[in-house]
Amino acid sequence: MSVFAVFATAAFAGAYVLPLTATISPAQAAEPDPISLYASTIEDAQAYIVTHADDEDGLGRDGMNFTAYVKPKPKPTPTATRDTATGSPSGGSGSSWRPPFVTPNPGSAQAIAYEMVTARGWGDDQFACLVALWKKESGWRVNAYNRSSGAYGIPQALPGRKMASVGSDWETNPATQITWGLGYIKGRYGSPCGAWDHSQRRGWY
Repeated sequence: MSVFAVFATAAFAGAYVLPLTATISPAQAAEPDPISLYASTIEDAQAYIVTHADDEDGLGRDGMNFTAYVKPKPKPTPTATRDTATGSPSGGSGSSWRPPFVTPNPGSAQAIAYEMVTARGWGDDQFACLVALWKKESGWRVNAYNRSSGAYGIPQALPGRKMASVGSDWETNPATQITWGLGYIKGRYGSPCGAWDHSQRRGWY
């Protein structure tokens, strides 16, 4: 009788414990893993973003504003155009600028020079260059003297006594000085305008 009671008690206990175990195990198996839950959340978020970007009813291009920065184009630097009539840039005076011709006053040093210039076969343009050149050098004064260099006379001969090769009156006679000056210009620069151009570039001739 006691043996039967023991088996009966064991069977009863097994019947009670077995359902309880079956009840608890599914609950433990259904509990989500924390890592799996986070990954699932990320996957849902990514799936939502992709779906929202592809959705035509989502963020459309019509609702977007863009600001574009356009780099300004550099302004071109103006360049001087060459005047075909004078051969010099129109933007300003250059070394090739030539002075205009002016008829000299009769009896003046320039009148004497004009006769000598034309006698050499040079034209009015060459005479105009000569007038500008010696106006710059001496102001067409017979007794013009440069204290710093020792140059003397209308052509500013350096030294002044070089003009004695033309005449002994080189200190006071404009014709003597002009004769020497034109010979010097012819031999060194070829023409008065050649001497003038050199003077414009270098400041002397």
